[in-house]
Amino acid sequence: MRRKKKIIFLIIIILIILFFYYLNIQKKEKISEEIRQTNQSLELQSDSNVSTNSNVLLDVKYMSYDIKGNKYTITAKRGEIDLSSSNIIFLTDVIAIIELNKKPEIVKITSNFAKYNIDNYDTIFSKNVIIDYLDNKITSEILDFSLVKNLMIISENVIYYNTENIMKADIIEMDISTKDTKIYMYENTKKVNVKSKQ
Repeated sequence: MRRKKKIIFLIIIILIILFFYYLNIQKKEKISEEIRQTNQSLELQSDSNVSTNSNVLLDVKYMSYDIKGNKYTITAKRGEIDLSSSNIIFLTDVIAIIELNKKPEIVKITSNFAKYNIDNYDTIFSKNVIIDYLDNKITSEILDFSLVKNLMIISENVIYYNTENIMKADIIEMDISTKDTKIYMYENTKKVNVKSKQ
C-alpha cells in the first residue's frame, strides 16, 4: 500500500514538473514570435524606403530584442544592401542605442559607417566610433558588437574617458550585461596608458 502511494506521489510530481516545463517553453516561444514579428515589421518599414531600381535605403531604422528583453535600435541616414549577401547592410551616419532591460541603462554608439547583419543583429561600427554610457566615454575606429554573444570588442586608437581618468589601450572587451571589461595591448611588452585628470 505504501509503495503504491509513493508511486502515485512520484507520478504527480513528474506531471507537475512537466507541466511547468511546458509552460516555460510556451513562454519562450511566445517571446521569440513577438521578437520575430517586431523585427519583420521594422524590416518592412525600412523596405518602404527602397527605390525599385536600387539597393539603397534612406533613413534606415532597425529594432530588435534579445531573449532577455534588451532592446537594440540602429538608425542611419543611408543603407546599402550587399548584393552578394542580402542579410548584410552597409550603413552611413550611424546611431545605435542599447537599452538594458534589467538595469535602466542606455548605451549610445555613433560612427560614420557600420556593417549590419539583419539576421543576428551583429554590427561592425567603423570610423569615429563613440560609445557613451553613464559617465563613461570610449572613442575608437572599430567596434565589433554582438547582441547574441552580449559582447563589444573595441579596437584601434582606443581612448577611454571617465570623470577621473583617461586611458589609452589597443583593445577593450566588454560584456554588455555585466559590464565586465578586459583591457589590453596587442604586444605584451606594451602597457595600458592611464592618466588621472587631477
